[in-house]
Amino acid sequence: METVVGLVFALLVISQMSSPVSALSLNYYDQTCPKLESAVTEAVKKATMNDKTVPAALLRMHFHDCFIRGCDASVLLASKGTNKAEKDGPPNISLHAFYVIDNAKKAVESLCPGVVSCADILALAARDAVVLSGGPTWDVPKGRKDGRISKASETRQLPPPTFNISQLQQSFSQRGLSLEDLVALSGGHTLGFSHCSSFQNRIHNFNATLDMDPTLNPSFGNSLRSVCPAHNKVKNAGATMDSSATTFDNVYYKLLLQGKSLFSSDQALLSTGKTMKLVSKFASSQEMFEQAFVKSMIKMSSISGGQEIRLDCKVVR
Repeated sequence: METVVGLVFALLVISQMSSPVSALSLNYYDQTCPKLESAVTEAVKKATMNDKTVPAALLRMHFHDCFIRGCDASVLLASKGTNKAEKDGPPNISLHAFYVIDNAKKAVESLCPGVVSCADILALAARDAVVLSGGPTWDVPKGRKDGRISKASETRQLPPPTFNISQLQQSFSQRGLSLEDLVALSGGHTLGFSHCSSFQNRIHNFNATLDMDPTLNPSFGNSLRSVCPAHNKVKNAGATMDSSATTFDNVYYKLLLQGKSLFSSDQALLSTGKTMKLVSKFASSQEMFEQAFVKSMIKMSSISGGQEIRLDCKVVR
């Protein structure tokens, strides 16, 4: 969409407010690696053709990277010796599709060795994931550097699916992100799948008097209980994030208004007048959602991170 792409130029200045990384620019690699974006897109496209869960995985991976130490690709690093890395922290155990970034990095290194950061490749891959799922495109500001530090203990800073609105607001504001960013970025839940453990609190033993969260649509809640019994033994049991889980659309918001969201943190978006108004706006207009999502993605993916270019996205030299 031309409107969406056009927003980027006006918003680049805004994106820098949450980050001291002034080096980010749209044409950062124009001279040093002109075929970068097509190489990354090809890697994401190839992986998606073989596995429809790849786009959701890459988008989630980028979020989880940026929320810890900024967008520095530290989520890609492997545990080494006594250090347990981010990817082995509890919230990240279910992250997958790391091989897509590895393949993209190899392709990029063959074109222009030692020039492009893993962090930029991950940001580009997240954009491509949205586009390949039918969502909007945008020009990604580039120039991120990679980090060397990755600690599983720091993944506790990621907002869990049980957070209420004040906890969510605090988590996002600490990273320079607003309430509108929170609601728009939550729309990333239009893609993907969740294991039972992330919404178990809403369908069993909700509180002292109720077994199920009363804000859940009763029939929807019962359908969740059928796939996620109280003492679930099925390792990969769960539910899709919305009814069109491989398509980037605004169905997430429509279902949220019907009491058919999975997480407490989703339901929390209806607990204040401002956030509920935004949910309603995005539910009524795919275009307004896409514009807000693009703006917030640029802002989030510009949170400052590392200081170097890693030649390998898996390990620190």
